[in-house]
Amino acid sequence: METILITIIDYKAGNLTSVKLAFDALNEESEITDSVKRILEADRVVFPGVGAAGTAMKTLNDLKLVDVIRKVVDKGTPFLGICLGTQIIFQRSEEDGGVDGVGLIPGTVRLFKPISHFDKVPQMGWNSVKQLCRHFLFQEIDDNSEFYFVHSYYPVPSDKSYVIGETEYGGVTFSSVISKDNLVATQFHPEKSGKVGLRLLKNFCAWKKD
Repeated sequence: METILITIIDYKAGNLTSVKLAFDALNEESEITDSVKRILEADRVVFPGVGAAGTAMKTLNDLKLVDVIRKVVDKGTPFLGICLGTQIIFQRSEEDGGVDGVGLIPGTVRLFKPISHFDKVPQMGWNSVKQLCRHFLFQEIDDNSEFYFVHSYYPVPSDKSYVIGETEYGGVTFSSVISKDNLVATQFHPEKSGKVGLRLLKNFCAWKKD
């Protein structure tokens, strides 16, 4: 069986260890690092995220990793963004008064404004994902499977063709899974989503974009 190295980008925030433990459970080799060399050498790169867009982008800029992320994607390495890691790949976010992102996907990130006061922000908990097309990431995952979400903002791509999964919350139907060439991104946390989340991560490990 082919051994791959998965690099988890260390941007000095939480949730990194839980992502590594998920890959450990799949017997996949992974490391948490901010080394430019190791990130560029990796077979798969993951940017998991919790926290605020402004802080995350400042740290990525301080570590000189913004261009590294762009190079990873440009060279064709499979890349997975998780939660905040999904939001920072867009051009701009409304969070923190407006923040420029890495710019891999055209579009913006917006704050939830629920219609009902019963729908709290952030959304915290399980919610279903409607699969809009066939994709390797969804292999052996049922349509409308539930994943675990924790977020106050949601991505809005300029081009709907990048959206492969959608979810509804607070009267808003939003993009919960994004795909563009060798890049995929989930607004939910697969590492916190039990067996179905592990299956998605396993699919990512096996995914080879032609």
